[in-house]
Amino acid sequence: MDASQQTADEVAQRLFTSLLGTVEIMSVYLGDRLGWYASLASQGPATAPELAARTGTQPRYAREWLEQQAVVGLLSLQADGAADARVYAIPPSTAEVMTDVSSLAYLAPVGRMFGAVGPALPRLLEAYRAGGGVSWDELGPDARESQADANRPWYESRLGPALAGVGTLHDVLSRPAVRLLDVGSGGGWSSIALARAYPGVAVTGIDIDEESVRMATVNAREAGLADRVTFLHQDASTLPAGRFDAAFAFECIHDMPRPVDVLSAVRRALAPGAPLVVMDEAVAEEFAPNGDDLEQMMYGFSLFVCLPDGLSSTPSVGTGTVMRPSTLRAYGEAAGFTGFEVLPIEDFGFWRFYQLS
Repeated sequence: MDASQQTADEVAQRLFTSLLGTVEIMSVYLGDRLGWYASLASQGPATAPELAARTGTQPRYAREWLEQQAVVGLLSLQADGAADARVYAIPPSTAEVMTDVSSLAYLAPVGRMFGAVGPALPRLLEAYRAGGGVSWDELGPDARESQADANRPWYESRLGPALAGVGTLHDVLSRPAVRLLDVGSGGGWSSIALARAYPGVAVTGIDIDEESVRMATVNAREAGLADRVTFLHQDASTLPAGRFDAAFAFECIHDMPRPVDVLSAVRRALAPGAPLVVMDEAVAEEFAPNGDDLEQMMYGFSLFVCLPDGLSSTPSVGTGTVMRPSTLRAYGEAAGFTGFEVLPIEDFGFWRFYQLS
């Protein structure tokens, strides 16, 4: 509906519905970070005192959370009685969404992202007034781990098959002794997925966030791939020329204050004719009011996370999460890439794949 056609009551009802959703996301953050969902899923139903004892938390808070989760329909009441004698259980569907790190329905990490935004709101207000921004580093581990954990299931279960469906790209990745670059590698799950899908490749991941590099290094070691997957704390400008046979940039170009500089450095680091694959949000081709759910969600991430991060360093083009295909094409051309195409990869979450060459 056009905004000018809404009544005050309709706007008020909309905000009330949003309020309920906000409270639910915040309660998910509590259950995720305090281990309450995980305990119910792995150790079975519990009363509030039992759940608190299992997780090292306070019984009165556990009781309030359990009651709230039952009221909103995320937990079920297995046995009624006095407040501290009620037994709560987690249904399989809720357990999957909140605790199964391999499921494409795993969405508990989203709560962590907005948990990270809360403490940063005063700094965001100041940036909105005076300029500047709030970096990923300032948002802290909640944001860093949210991004890594939310994307992990897609990389682990879908990235290999998706790339295998693009014939020319699959041929490049299937060659022996292929050297891949993963720019903005974050928690490292994209690099790990590439190495698992293509046993002949060696992957170098780079990131300017030192804590992400540490996290990724641990993840690669625990995955048994430290011999083929390496992570470095550096920016693209220091990459050696002509080193890599293909490069990837997963959901990071829109965060970069100077994306053309980074893309130029990546182009120099690629062997002649080697491709750069960019995965970024599958937003609409053009701006228009009354966007769909995906568009609305991406503007939310842009307002509170990605645009402030991009503007935290100067100079900055200030891309934001909502990076249209035409914007990426322009960045690629300015960096010296002459080829641009949308790859035929569909049904891959919220994302679209591009190839620059």
